[in-house]
Amino acid sequence: MPAATVAVITGASSGVGRATALAFARTGARLVLAARSRPALDLVAESCRALGAPVRVAVADVTEPATVEAVAEAAISAYGRLDVWVHTAAVMAYGRFEDVPAEVFERVVTTDLIGAATVARAALARFRPQEHGVLIFGGSLLGTVVTPYTSSYVTSKWGLRALVRALRLETRDAPGIHVCLVAPGSVDTPIYRTAANFAGRFGQPPPPVDSPERVAAAIVRCARRPRATVTLGLASRIIRFGFVATPALYDVLVGPLMRIAGLSRERVAPHTGNVFAPAPQPPGPARPAPARPGWWPAAALAGGLLAWQSVRRSRRTGASTLTR
Repeated sequence: MPAATVAVITGASSGVGRATALAFARTGARLVLAARSRPALDLVAESCRALGAPVRVAVADVTEPATVEAVAEAAISAYGRLDVWVHTAAVMAYGRFEDVPAEVFERVVTTDLIGAATVARAALARFRPQEHGVLIFGGSLLGTVVTPYTSSYVTSKWGLRALVRALRLETRDAPGIHVCLVAPGSVDTPIYRTAANFAGRFGQPPPPVDSPERVAAAIVRCARRPRATVTLGLASRIIRFGFVATPALYDVLVGPLMRIAGLSRERVAPHTGNVFAPAPQPPGPARPAPARPGWWPAAALAGGLLAWQSVRRSRRTGASTLTR
């Protein structure tokens, strides 16, 4: 990453995007921060300027391509080039698929997947002429596994992973251009409470939960030394292994674990959250204190996996003995 890196961050107003803006500001980067909420952006920009970073602010909605183009032009106009684009903007909806209104489902997919494609189009159009640039997408464990009550978000994140892979293949002719995916598990951000909700209970990040700052640090490292995919957390690897290696067992366990660890006990009436427009975070903690140690969902899945394998081995041994 060159000195005085020019970095655009979409979704910079909160959560991982905000933490990433601050992390880049500490490196001396020159920033363009974009999101839908100007007041929230101004607060983040003020914090970045206090760290010594030059900052431009651009109100943008990734479902409106013209506003994304304006973000790219703001970077070129202000700084003459664009080195890194980090895209973390996302919305979410909770509820059974049949309970989530079609327009909410479609808007989540449009924002999280089609919006990412819009950002990629704008970024690559600037990277190609200058023959360098790093495009980093905020992915998720839910781009590799599936949980109930999050169908629109899961659909988007699986699609995002495919999009990133396709872009990586199509930029092989440009060794100075990198397309990366940073995929954490649960992160303590407002998205769980600002999400649209038709599940009857507020969502919460299932433990173990990473801080936005840890994810932001991984993003900055990826900008400096681009890697195709960065996966954060041992628990994510355990859960992904269970999803792939023993899908039947995973399907038995994931529903109860999601209801216990992924949905809080706090009731909420159906609402569309910030899916269609910025919305203040509802009162209350983003992450209620867990009733059990943070590793227990992954440990439960790992324990179930080992028990399942033990039963299968016993059955094979028994069958082998009977045939002798």
